Amino acid sequence: SKLEGLEMLVDLNAGRKSCPLCPEEKFKACYSHKLRRHLQNLHWKVYVEFEGQRMCICHLPCRHLKNSLSGDQASGRQVAHYHCVVCSVTIARKTDMISHLKRHVNKGETEASYSGSSDAYEIMKELGTNVQLLPNYTTPQKSDTYFNRKMKTNRQLVFCSLAVLAEERNPLECLDAFGATGIMGLQWAKHLRNAVKVTITDINETCVKMIKENCQLNHIRVDGGSRSSRGPDGTSNEAEGVPIATVEVAKMDANVIMHLRSFDYIHLDPYGTAVNYLDSAFRNVRNLGIISVTSTDTGSLYAKSPNVTLRHYSCHIVRTEYYKELAARMVVATVARAAARCNKGIEVLLAVALEHFVLVVVRVLRGPTQADESAKRLRQLIHCQWCEERVFLKQGSMVDDNLYNQLPCNCHGSMPGKTAVELGPLWSGPLFNTGFLRGMLFAAVQHSMDDIQTLVKTLICESECTTLKSFVHGPSALTNQVECGVLIKTLQKGEESGTADQSGKRKTGEESGNVVKKLKSDASLEHPAFYYSIHRHSIRGMNMPKLNKFLQYLTEAGFRVSRTHFDPTGVRTDATLEQFKSVLTKYSVPNATTSQTSLSTEKTLTTFFFFFFFFFFKISTS
Repeated sequence: SKLEGLEMLVDLNAGRKSCPLCPEEKFKACYSHKLRRHLQNLHWKVYVEFEGQRMCICHLPCRHLKNSLSGDQASGRQVAHYHCVVCSVTIARKTDMISHLKRHVNKGETEASYSGSSDAYEIMKELGTNVQLLPNYTTPQKSDTYFNRKMKTNRQLVFCSLAVLAEERNPLECLDAFGATGIMGLQWAKHLRNAVKVTITDINETCVKMIKENCQLNHIRVDGGSRSSRGPDGTSNEAEGVPIATVEVAKMDANVIMHLRSFDYIHLDPYGTAVNYLDSAFRNVRNLGIISVTSTDTGSLYAKSPNVTLRHYSCHIVRTEYYKELAARMVVATVARAAARCNKGIEVLLAVALEHFVLVVVRVLRGPTQADESAKRLRQLIHCQWCEERVFLKQGSMVDDNLYNQLPCNCHGSMPGKTAVELGPLWSGPLFNTGFLRGMLFAAVQHSMDDIQTLVKTLICESECTTLKSFVHGPSALTNQVECGVLIKTLQKGEESGTADQSGKRKTGEESGNVVKKLKSDASLEHPAFYYSIHRHSIRGMNMPKLNKFLQYLTEAGFRVSRTHFDPTGVRTDATLEQFKSVLTKYSVPNATTSQTSLSTEKTLTTFFFFFFFFFFKISTS
């Protein structure tokens, strides 16, 4: 913690010496008096103190600015930085380092534990898969191998969708295009074994090295690597002398590998939006394959940054009560346009929007006919800003003439000015495939994913637009497993003719044409678009019925009803907003405050009329 400690890094009594904290090209070797002055003025004066230790600024090539998206290497220049004594992070600005250390103090991390070795790594286990995590792994701006614990639900949903496809075709070539720690691809390989051929890619050298180490940690052989199974400490594991699976790890840009090779399953999970990778994904994906897209740019998806939304998704939206489903339909519309540019159509299997991400899983239908069918489902949405009623614009209608005529509400006639706005284009088709979701539920039960079973059950009820309490709450996991197992076999028989060959050759459009015909026949069974929040449309001064009771009342009124995962207070129904409010009003009762207010009002009016008639009678008699 003294200047003498810094001078001990170099012997100042032995001729010319270079600075230990600067590269040779920045500061050439010099005599002791000049080197001492350099250490004091450049490094020592700008230190950051923490728990009695002082961190001097470093100019060595320990930290580089990350390359830009265009691959500009000029942005990867070296920058001066500080090394945190608690974790491995390097931070350029002194004020940022002070703030970083304060966060360590708030978390109770006051011990200088980082030594620069692998002992500082944290081992995390998820779904039976172990991965090493670099310190400060939760901050993507300061760590190459970013890992988000909150995305566990996303990883499990993606795994279940891959497991359903693995039952249809075997072996399955799948791609985890943004590996980071490799947790997702390793879970695929460890649990599905020979049913999948996993490829994990990342553009970052540190991530690729970490993925290979995590493969070794889980006794998974890296394609082209050693076949012996050895642990991280270098000792062989006699219990598992043979690798349990094999994965291919490559340092390559996601767009490049998707242009070069064909896959049956592709998962895109970049940091932010995935629109830059959709064209490459649809270029070589096999017929009836699956593409899953995870978008985490919630600012633009949830209408917080409308200019970014317009730039990335070519869509105009506003903040509404059903904003999460609006975001999901916007992502599906962007995926459908990317598929149509490659003469491919899509069948939406799953669309989930939670707090941190939007996940869309689609099946690829090859052929211009399927592309046209998907493009026809992209429509504008007419949204009333006053009552929040909404309806998709009919095809071939004139927007200027029929904008307000298509809305079931009468807000335009009773309110001045413009009450409706045009949103979109959005996906107007269904967001769920019931058979596929049942297969996912079977996979979740089979692999003991208790965290998402309730969510998948809710999605199944939402896709059928029904309230099956016995299905959601009643049967045991074993009953669900048997039911879904029978359904999987049915799906396999029904889609056996649609399985693509493993040579990757293009097949005729008969198989995908049958899928489109099936979609047309089931169009009448599609779940209604969007939902209403029971709290948003509650009546002031009235006690609403419980949500489950209200769903029962709507069902008795002849409407299709279900809950929705998008909003815990939301109700998906084919009733209009006016019908929804009429049923809500019918079964709402005045609360105690309203009753007391009404009684006091009646008493006041009675007293007023009594004195009024008394004085009127007295004046008339006089």
